[in-house]
Amino acid sequence: MEFEYDSEVDAAYIYLNHPIKDGEVKRTIALNDDIIVDFSKDDKLIGIEVLNASKLLAKKVLVQAKGV
Repeated sequence: MEFEYDSEVDAAYIYLNHPIKDGEVKRTIALNDDIIVDFSKDDKLIGIEVLNASKLLAKKVLVQAKGV
């Protein structure tokens, strides 16, 4: 698992399968306005995007994330 945070756009991405190769994401579902999940062709969860991350995630988590 790998975790990235881009403070310029306030978005985080949690890679459950890293790296995600081009074309590997076959289905994307928005759970709400801030949480988007990506699935592979065999319906395995491979990534989670968190928008407005500074409002939803703890600051210490964001500080430890790899910057984009």
